[in-house]
Amino acid sequence: MSAVVFGASGGIGQAIVRRLLECSWYNPVFAVSRSGRVPEGAINIQADALDESALEAVAKEISTKTDRIKLCVVAVGLLHEGDGLTPEKSYRHQSRDAFERVFAANTIGPALIAKHMLGRMPQSGRWVFAALSARVGSIGDNGLGGWHAYRASKAALNMLIRNYSIECQRRNSDAICVGLHPGTVDTGLSLPFQSNVPDSQLFSPDQSAAYLLEVIDNLTAADSGKVLDWAGKTVPA
Repeated sequence: MSAVVFGASGGIGQAIVRRLLECSWYNPVFAVSRSGRVPEGAINIQADALDESALEAVAKEISTKTDRIKLCVVAVGLLHEGDGLTPEKSYRHQSRDAFERVFAANTIGPALIAKHMLGRMPQSGRWVFAALSARVGSIGDNGLGGWHAYRASKAALNMLIRNYSIECQRRNSDAICVGLHPGTVDTGLSLPFQSNVPDSQLFSPDQSAAYLLEVIDNLTAADSGKVLDWAGKTVPA
């Protein structure tokens, strides 16, 4: 069986690819990224998650090499960038530009990947489509407010995951579509926000990848449509 990781040049994406290569359960492992900087041993494919024609070409290329895709992980996302894009502390700080950029990376990109990958997953037998989400995308768990664009983009992603689970299980009752909260991981995404995170709650990318793959291994069809954290606990909608 084979695996595909989108966002494979990011901190968590790279770590997931490395873990998949080490465990040798998945062969081949396809690593899709914009930069092409992915772990050696994976099949390296360069594509932008917002370029739909490129994603369609990626899906077709993968299909020529395998018809046994059992795992598709989407590890793309955006919280901040150096040119002034930061999480909003108040509704007064919202901007159209921030919403468009954050939704593009966190919601539209994964949606386009799903569009071109879900139909290429097997029509029978267990497979997993997992997209990295975030606990802050939970409406029920939101007690702090703020971070408007990021929270909303992840909440929208969670709704899409639920939609995909319903549609895919009509075709294959063993299909699993989930969102995964990786915890607070020591990557560029979380770097500006780590000061108040206890060391025990700040994971290395490799730690987080190991936890997430263990969660993936233990998923059943009953979990499809949910968002689960790194410990396998359900994140409220």
